[in-house]
Amino acid sequence: MEEKKKEWNGFEPKIVGFCCNWCSYAAADLAGISRLKYPPNIRIIRVPCTGKVDPLYILKAFELGADGVFIAGCMEGECHYLTGNLYARDRVERLKRDLEKVGLGGRLEMFFMSAAMGKEFAAATTDLTERIMKMGPSPLKGK
Repeated sequence: MEEKKKEWNGFEPKIVGFCCNWCSYAAADLAGISRLKYPPNIRIIRVPCTGKVDPLYILKAFELGADGVFIAGCMEGECHYLTGNLYARDRVERLKRDLEKVGLGGRLEMFFMSAAMGKEFAAATTDLTERIMKMGPSPLKGK
């Protein structure tokens, strides 16, 4: 009991999610319509395609106080704009390596899902939130 209390310690992480209009945003909508439970601390930004998510947007989210960020796009090979999600995947992988160097490792994630994957959306966001809770607040907070 004490361990769990220490882990939570009143910390409620702020998580920003960039979701593609066609698949992952629809999966989030399906999770809500299906009344699936996922953390209320997720703030979704709807984008036409994850390929349009500039790494600067991700860095700005951290700068403005996000404890974690995720990008959620179409399944690999099924992007409505052909390869946008693959460009996003490559950018996220590069940015993850850079964030590791500055002490923000593990706070950025990318998910691939279809519009019919409401359960998976809820599970992925819940897992990410739990991981961020164990890490604690972002080291950038208060700077």
